[in-house]
Amino acid sequence: MIPPRFLNKTTPPHLFTLVIATATGALTMNIFLPSLPAIAKHYQADYAVVQLIVSLYLAATGTLQLFIGPASDRYGRRPVMLTCFVVFILGSIGALFAPTIETLLAARILQAFSASGMVLSRAIVRDTVSTDEAASRIGYITMGMSVVPMIGPFIGGLLDEYYGWQASFLLILLFGTLAFALIYLDLGETNKNRSAHVGGQIRSYLELVRSADFWCYTLTGGFASGCFFAFLGGGPYVATVMLGLSPSQYGMYFALMSVGYMAGNFVSGRFSRDVGINRMMLAGNIVTALGIFIALAFIFAGIFTPLSFFAPIAMIGIGNGMALPNANAGIVSVRPRLAGAASGLGGALQIGAGAGMASLAGALLSPTSGPVPLLIVMSVSAVGALFPTLYLLRQVRPSDQS
Repeated sequence: MIPPRFLNKTTPPHLFTLVIATATGALTMNIFLPSLPAIAKHYQADYAVVQLIVSLYLAATGTLQLFIGPASDRYGRRPVMLTCFVVFILGSIGALFAPTIETLLAARILQAFSASGMVLSRAIVRDTVSTDEAASRIGYITMGMSVVPMIGPFIGGLLDEYYGWQASFLLILLFGTLAFALIYLDLGETNKNRSAHVGGQIRSYLELVRSADFWCYTLTGGFASGCFFAFLGGGPYVATVMLGLSPSQYGMYFALMSVGYMAGNFVSGRFSRDVGINRMMLAGNIVTALGIFIALAFIFAGIFTPLSFFAPIAMIGIGNGMALPNANAGIVSVRPRLAGAASGLGGALQIGAGAGMASLAGALLSPTSGPVPLLIVMSVSAVGALFPTLYLLRQVRPSDQS
């Protein structure tokens, strides 16, 4: 494989380009979280409806991944990612000028095309390196990407307080335009073995779903990320209604999870090649579960402050940062020739589970419920991630992990 040369369309993309492409979806998902109450007030809509800005986006992201991966296996990574980012930019313009909450929700569906950044970055990495090396590369990509969601809610909170919630969507539009320019100038095609037709590639899903390994990696990733998505669905409500935090204060505390995620990504990038992807997933899932149980222990001890709630959440970020890059590397390595389809299907199932967790967490919370329902949903998800990982450690031979 030709080594990457930055801003050269004939070589594989530079790591920075993959980070920006991946970060676009993360920024789009969470920068406006501190503004959810303001959006509800602006459109005179119930919070449950406004929360669909998160869960509908996640559901659309999951559905689109079913098609983005196979399309890239057929037509190539470059043309598919460029097309998706054009649609994303159009959706961002629509969100910025949406006259009604229904229009905003429709625009969010178009913004979900930013999922191509994460889906195809994983496939591009797997096009060029082995499984354990892929886990390391994906770890470094998500570590760099995690800077965006780390500061996104804080910036979104400040923008909301000084310029209104629409300013966050303007920043999303500008960031997406930058990502499109980088993709156009730097992304060389890495799929050298394209499938004959999309229909056949979609039928290859049958081959994937018959693989126990594929399901184990997907379930591990789905349950692990479910903790994070549940927090996205319920965290703003806990912060603003129960703890009385301002949008910028919520963004500051949310950064603790992102800092933890970045730290977990570094651990994954540094040690996955030596430790192995399955053991790294197990360690990450244990750290995640411990963080949730510590948060619950504070609640049952009668301690409920911003720090006592958000500090253990940082451990969830660490655990996710360790588990998810390795789960995703496993997903695209079960059938390397189907890397795009595997990334799309695995990602769709993970995001679908996340959308369900986000909706459930938001539905269970009320002014009198306290944060316990949110933490219970997250704990069930965290424990659920342990079982498929343990199965892999018992069943998968070392030769299967390469």
